[in-house]
Amino acid sequence: MQVPDGYMKDMKGHLVPMDQVDELDLMRDALVKELVADAMATQKVLAEFKGKAMADTQAFVQLSGEEYGVKIGGKKGNVSLLSYDGRYRIDRAMSDYIVFDERLQVAKELIDECILEWTDGSRSEVKALVEHAFKANSDGKVSTDKVLGLRRLKITHSTWKRAMEAITDSMNVAETKPYFRAYERDEETEAYKPIALALSAL
Repeated sequence: MQVPDGYMKDMKGHLVPMDQVDELDLMRDALVKELVADAMATQKVLAEFKGKAMADTQAFVQLSGEEYGVKIGGKKGNVSLLSYDGRYRIDRAMSDYIVFDERLQVAKELIDECILEWTDGSRSEVKALVEHAFKANSDGKVSTDKVLGLRRLKITHSTWKRAMEAITDSMNVAETKPYFRAYERDEETEAYKPIALALSAL
């Protein structure tokens, strides 16, 4: 809805004449809108930088491949590039976002069978650990790291193996997110420190 001149819209959607709005409210409104506009502009700059950084890195990877007569297709694959003096490093990383289908519940049932057998039906701490791994967050999603952590356990029980197969079969790549990170080497410790591109890291 277009707000007529001389009016402001409040949080309930009502039109309020500006001369009836408290001066402090006007100042707060102006400050918030100014900073949000600056934030949106900064977000656009960062998005453009990320796009350029990813494209330039990929172009260099392809150029490097051509030196050996190899054409590198696709944008997947992690790569690190160093400046000649080693002071700076950039990383291009592609991270898969994994989701689980209904077979994850099959895996949980099989794991529960194992636990009931091993603990003779008791509700032990082992059961609590497994429940924790399958516990959904506020968005209704389970932790990929916690579930996949179960696969690293060296358990040879046949039912457990079937459960791990069910977990593997239930995994699907929902999307692949690209990441770009830049680092500068500390001259004293020689450790690479990230160049912060997030406000929370500044």
